[in-house]
Amino acid sequence: MVSDGGPVDGSDDGSADGTALQVLRRLESGPRGLTDAEATARLTETGENTVPEARPASWPRLLLRGPRDPFTAVLLCLGLVSALVASWGTATVILALVAVSCALRASGEHRAGRSLAGLRELVAGTATVLRRTSDGTPPRSREIPVADLVPGDVIRLGPGDLVPADVRLLRARGLTVHQAALTGESAPVAKSAADPVGGSGAESPLCFQGSDVASGSATAVVLATGARTRFAVALAGPVRRGPSAFDRSVHGISWALIRFMLLTPPLVLMANAALRGRGLETLPFAVAVAVGLTPEMLPVIVTTCLARGAALLARDHGVIVRRLPALHDLGAIDVLCVDKTGTLTRDRPVVDRSLGPDGRAGPEPLRWAAVNAWWTLQLAELPAPDTLDEALLEAVAEPEAYDGVDVVPFDATRRLSTAVVRGRRPGTHVLVVKGAVEDVLDRCVLEPGERTRLDALAAREADDGLRLLAVATAELPARAHRYTPADERGLTFRGLVAFRDALAPDAAEALSGLAARGVAIRVLTGDHPATATRACHELGLTPHLAPDLPPDLEPRRNRHRDPGLDPRPDPGGPDPRPDSGRQAATATATATATATATATATVHARCTPADKARVVAELRAAGHTVGFLGDGVNDAPALRAADVGIAPRAACAVARESADVVLGEKDLGAVGHAITAGRYSSANIASYLRVTLSSNLGNVLAMLAAGLLLPFLPMLPAQVLVQNLCFDAAQLAFAYDRPGAAALHRPTELRPRAFLRFLTGFGALNAVADLATFAVLALALNGPDAVDDRAVFHSAWFTENLLTQALVMVLLRTRRGAPGTGPVARAAALLGAVGLLLPPSPLGARLGMTALAPPYYLLLTAVLALYALSLRLLTRRRRQP
Repeated sequence: MVSDGGPVDGSDDGSADGTALQVLRRLESGPRGLTDAEATARLTETGENTVPEARPASWPRLLLRGPRDPFTAVLLCLGLVSALVASWGTATVILALVAVSCALRASGEHRAGRSLAGLRELVAGTATVLRRTSDGTPPRSREIPVADLVPGDVIRLGPGDLVPADVRLLRARGLTVHQAALTGESAPVAKSAADPVGGSGAESPLCFQGSDVASGSATAVVLATGARTRFAVALAGPVRRGPSAFDRSVHGISWALIRFMLLTPPLVLMANAALRGRGLETLPFAVAVAVGLTPEMLPVIVTTCLARGAALLARDHGVIVRRLPALHDLGAIDVLCVDKTGTLTRDRPVVDRSLGPDGRAGPEPLRWAAVNAWWTLQLAELPAPDTLDEALLEAVAEPEAYDGVDVVPFDATRRLSTAVVRGRRPGTHVLVVKGAVEDVLDRCVLEPGERTRLDALAAREADDGLRLLAVATAELPARAHRYTPADERGLTFRGLVAFRDALAPDAAEALSGLAARGVAIRVLTGDHPATATRACHELGLTPHLAPDLPPDLEPRRNRHRDPGLDPRPDPGGPDPRPDSGRQAATATATATATATATATATVHARCTPADKARVVAELRAAGHTVGFLGDGVNDAPALRAADVGIAPRAACAVARESADVVLGEKDLGAVGHAITAGRYSSANIASYLRVTLSSNLGNVLAMLAAGLLLPFLPMLPAQVLVQNLCFDAAQLAFAYDRPGAAALHRPTELRPRAFLRFLTGFGALNAVADLATFAVLALALNGPDAVDDRAVFHSAWFTENLLTQALVMVLLRTRRGAPGTGPVARAAALLGAVGLLLPPSPLGARLGMTALAPPYYLLLTAVLALYALSLRLLTRRRRQP
């Protein structure tokens, strides 16, 4: 397509360089646009104008991912081993649990993928393009899908339009664009079609995909589409975030238990062979002991808790969890990074104050600015006012009555707009000029020293985080011909109008709620530091700005804020070839300085996309679980670097695809709901792990001791299996439990070391209770030498085991031994009933158990009472993980 045969991408071949005519020639296009045939051929060559998206995984692929989880893989191996030793009941139960877990996880993630696909269809757009049917026909303006744009297309842009590709302006009138999605800066940036002189970024003729038109109109030629746009290239190499908080915690606990399970069967076999002369005949019992240590329901409980929480979020709050483990990570978040624009503040300014020339508050500047805004809107035939004019008209509901005569619209070179109205005196016109402070003052008649004083006044207001418009007027004799920029001179300075960002209505309340949950806020924004600091103060946050790096350490990427300078790497950058140790020392100093700043700062201003990702990565490296809320192209690297990437439904496609959680609206309140759901799910998972691991560890220790001390197996493999089935079925209640309010007060993270410390104490206590049961049974059966009634022994220990497990479910469910309620309490009661009623039933007889005499129940009651008292005392002393 290009004359030299190179790619039509506008980023690597230099097609953006030079004048507008030179750009059109390189693209083999013209001001009249392409023909339909040329556009079709280029679309075939370059592909659709869509940012590459990750292909959604199919249902079978999602299902096969399940066994990659370490614990699921171990359960699968145990099931296969059980089948090899002909323990068919154990094998069937374990393999069924593996299948259910994999199916639940695949179902939840598949449902989230379908919901996200529906969101993509909602944001499909069109663009206005000039096309010709053939070379000899005039161009026609038509609406086509954005995906059908190709390099060389000539498009038209108006207020509110999204820039659909990387473009070079051919003509522009009063064009300003919002680039918050690219740079994070909330203020519109002026653009000009004029050929760049000296690389002035403020008047760059380039606009990039992801920005939108704030005011004015333009005609532009498409430079790059699809994967060749500026940010698609930047995002081609995704940031690898490493294991998330969920991966680290569950994998840590899993591998610790896996080591125990792998050691248990050999130890049982060797001990029985050495002490009791029993060899391979104890293999089924050894496998049963390993299964007894295994929390078989862990994958099912974890997946059910997360899937249920995700389903409730989607139903009640419109929040889509794309990756189920991300719900646990939401509950573990202790640092939430947010952008300022659109999250803490709205995407529009409001009038804060009106200052006269003396710096005192007065209505006159605001009154004249509103007159300018009103007649600019009427006479320039704009479809809608820009954000500043809209704020002026909202602040002054009825601008002072003047008759409009003419208007000189805003342009990027003058940075002014002028409205001409009839004066109060007959035969006069009044020029009302507003615009950038420097440009207005340059056209005013000022006393000596007045300019310095006014510059200082403007600087003081800007340092307070306000955006300023200067207002001036001039009275001239009325005339019939049109006014031009040359008439904007000899003005009388009227004052300043200061604007601040409008705060999001519920932001302060949401931030307070997050702080109460132990979530620290970090503001990462492309705006000026003073603007970000002011917004934080107004929302009740205490801002600590990240200090600027020394000049010799400051990364080159921070020197230019406008991406319109040049989409290619800085030609003046450092030599990429390796240097001496000086570069290594500089890199080390830079890393140390930035890491220190990140640890203490709550506000990072003037952030580039790379800066945001770096801040997130450094917070994670410091041990925090980090969430990031963003919606622009510039946020995608940070979304991928965070433990949990969060994006609203209206975010750009790249941000949504990079996120783990998609909100219905960009609302911190919705983030609070998601964190609450994550903490509830994580608290239920933690309760299950506390209960099952402490109980299982105690049982395994008791089994190993009894297997060596008793002349027979302490429990038959079938009895072990039934006991595990009953306990596992009861623990399904944890997936439907509602933890107490204490679960919301701090991040809920499953810490492997804390769990292991917890288990050693409570597992030992459980083992002591089991061993006490053994001693009581031995004494009740007339001493250790007379323990030969195996059915009574098996029945008593079966009952005692299920009753202690029921007690553990109730007392270890929440912190400090608070009694269980709801589904957990009912499940524990049912489990205790099974323990009492199963041994004397016909099914108990088939399992080798028998009814117990009343004295045995009294003895077991005494053991259980002492166990419950010890458990309550220990839970009050030891903090639960």
